[in-house]
Amino acid sequence: MTGGAGFIGSNLVDYFNKHFPDQRVVVFDDFSSGSEANLSNSSCELVVGSILDFPKLLSVSKQAKSVIHLAARGSVPRSVAMPRATHDVNSLGTLNVLEAARESKVDHIIVASSSSVYGSNPSLPRSEFDWTRPLSPYAASKLATEAYALAYGSSYGMNTLAMRFFNVYGPRQNADHAYAAVIPKFISAAISNIPVTIHGDGSQSRDFTYVESVCSALASASIGGVSYPQPVNTAFGTKTTITQLVGYISEGLDCQIQCEYLDPRVGDVKESQAASELFESLLPDVHRVGLLEGLDRTIQWFRDQERDSSIV
Repeated sequence: MTGGAGFIGSNLVDYFNKHFPDQRVVVFDDFSSGSEANLSNSSCELVVGSILDFPKLLSVSKQAKSVIHLAARGSVPRSVAMPRATHDVNSLGTLNVLEAARESKVDHIIVASSSSVYGSNPSLPRSEFDWTRPLSPYAASKLATEAYALAYGSSYGMNTLAMRFFNVYGPRQNADHAYAAVIPKFISAAISNIPVTIHGDGSQSRDFTYVESVCSALASASIGGVSYPQPVNTAFGTKTTITQLVGYISEGLDCQIQCEYLDPRVGDVKESQAASELFESLLPDVHRVGLLEGLDRTIQWFRDQERDSSIV
């Protein structure tokens, strides 16, 4: 598993440990965004390395039966500021992962794509067969990620699955850097009694997906060897505005949240919602966690972190 020390990856390791304890899990991570601390209570083999280091990646791949490729340089705004670094990790890095898997004759590979690939497409909900028009270097690199995986499936007969994630959130998601995702950023600010910053008027919408649901999908697809010749939306077709999200977090924390509004950010998508029929037909047993339950769990995790950090 590449990126296994990150937010989604470390949650996935724990999911395997809990639901598939006999599965051997190998994590390949360079800690550029993940943390070894995320794996402190997990059972896995850790190999420290970068997906840009092809020889090391190849040596690890020779042991694998299935590869879950989660390593990536995230964030739309960061990609706008540093497009080459995003390209190198997300596009070239994915090519390295696929080449290592091909040379090692790995049976099955899953890659993580993003709903950002739809970009300026106005249709809602968005089907995997709708056209894509990336608005940021990050989105373009994720389109390259899934395109490479599907091309390797077609060219080399590899069993590949490209999963388009939609605004994944939950415990261990970083709120402490400039490019943090909206949910951890809002919860952390609200707990600290700091106004939250909204880029735009708050009417922009997202299809938020709790990390446990994503882990359920990834584990089921990996264990079952699920592949498909098209990308697969990995979400449940919900639509929540940023204003609604602030209200839900306010209720969950039982506090009033102050908002500061700024101009929309370059590369941000106005609306996002998945068509989920294909996803649910391929992986019908995925555990679905609703937004309010997921927010409650995430808020509790942040409160626990705050309490633990205050203990001397």
